[in-house]
Amino acid sequence: MSGLGEVLVGLAILVGLIGIVVQVLPGNVLVLGAILVWSWTTGGGAWWVFVAAAVVIAVAELGQWLLAGRHMRRADVPWSTLAWGGLAGVVGFFVIPVVGLLIFFVGGVFVAELLRRRDRRAAWRATVAAVQATGITILVQLAGGLLATLAWGVGLFLT
Repeated sequence: MSGLGEVLVGLAILVGLIGIVVQVLPGNVLVLGAILVWSWTTGGGAWWVFVAAAVVIAVAELGQWLLAGRHMRRADVPWSTLAWGGLAGVVGFFVIPVVGLLIFFVGGVFVAELLRRRDRRAAWRATVAAVQATGITILVQLAGGLLATLAWGVGLFLT
């Protein structure tokens, strides 16, 4: 692959990592897709880099569901509450660019839990648990994306 191609793959990986943190783009899909393109065009041992990145990202995706799910079950917060918060966050992203995502997510979760529990304190505790679960998700996905990026960097150096 040419130097320009490698720079473009690196930029796509960077966009994917940002997408993990901002939670607007499918970050790890972009990271893995960029590594796939690099492996395809480079060939040879680069495929082992793709396999390693795919395994790391698959483990991270599974881990984030298990860890965040356990956290949500402990707080007795159903996934539907996160879905309502996510929908509100998407609307908020367009109402107040970028910052609205977080504000409307928290508000959506709080309203969904307030309607479900009919108690403000319990709804707020559930909202805090949902935000913590989202943070766990982001950290685990980011760890997977960074490890996949490290694998790509090593593969780039060795090929």
